[in-house]
Amino acid sequence: MQYTKLGRSNMSVSKICLGTMHFGTVTPEDESYRIMDKALEMGINFFDTANVYGRDAYCGRTEEIIGNWFQQKNGRREQTVLATKVYGNMMPAPPPNEEGGLSAYKVRKHAADSLKRLQTDHIDLYQVHHIDSRISLEEFWTTFDRLINNGDVLYMGTSNFSGWGLAKYQMYAWQHGMMGFVSEQCQYNLLSRYPELEVFPAARDFGIGIIPYMPLAGGLLTGKKKAEEGSRTKQVEKEYFMDLTSNQQVQDFSTLCQEIGETPHVVAIAWVLANPAVTSAIVGPRTVQHLDGLDRAAALQLAPEHMTRLNTLFNINTGRPLRAESEAPAAFAW
Repeated sequence: MQYTKLGRSNMSVSKICLGTMHFGTVTPEDESYRIMDKALEMGINFFDTANVYGRDAYCGRTEEIIGNWFQQKNGRREQTVLATKVYGNMMPAPPPNEEGGLSAYKVRKHAADSLKRLQTDHIDLYQVHHIDSRISLEEFWTTFDRLINNGDVLYMGTSNFSGWGLAKYQMYAWQHGMMGFVSEQCQYNLLSRYPELEVFPAARDFGIGIIPYMPLAGGLLTGKKKAEEGSRTKQVEKEYFMDLTSNQQVQDFSTLCQEIGETPHVVAIAWVLANPAVTSAIVGPRTVQHLDGLDRAAALQLAPEHMTRLNTLFNINTGRPLRAESEAPAAFAW
């Protein structure tokens, strides 16, 4: 397994991050344990979850499973860089102060609840699941800085933030002597390259490491998964597959992978990791077999000609620069 520093922090994380969204719903608890066992054996030390994961059973179920796994064997928690998230509501009909969003009142309780479910005394990376336009910068950073000063949280990260949002919040943190964010989690893959326009340039400039989720576009890039109506995979297919009814892109991609000598899922993840803004790619296995090849994906260095062909084949939603020499975020300027 390959390792790198998370953003501008000095904390080392594996280039593959274990996504746990399926734990407790699609993936039963015993299989979730086997997945985490195997991931740790492979050298994957970076685990990502959220307080709302497991919603189909009940919110918090996934964190509970991870906490139970930690308690099965001494040393597991110490070997794991643990990331979770806060923002969403945790109940079907949330009362006031429990609806989606952030406040000092809500975050204090939700952080304490996550710590209990995870059966740990601290969260290594606490991520804001979405940007909340209603909260003031003062309340936001006072709230999370208190968690850091108390030792409940080590580092702060974001998820689904815009480029301007990263800049706005990071500048305030730095101006007030705080470290600010070290990571941003966004959807990024060969079929969804929007983050290259604004998010990646901002993240690189502010020392924020990108940890993309859905690097396989929900399985579409493997050519094996059929998108079910209502699934996140179907969302990706509808939003980013455009009018390619023959799936010619995926067929051409499969041919290129054969030339490279690797499977599509290894090449797709290696392409994501090749972007200088990316720190670690989040892969959410449903079975222990889905971990196969992830160590190769972390180590694979795609040849320049292969990167060029991939970028040409999937030249989608990356913006059209008005000048050939323009790069994001100035791609639209004369």
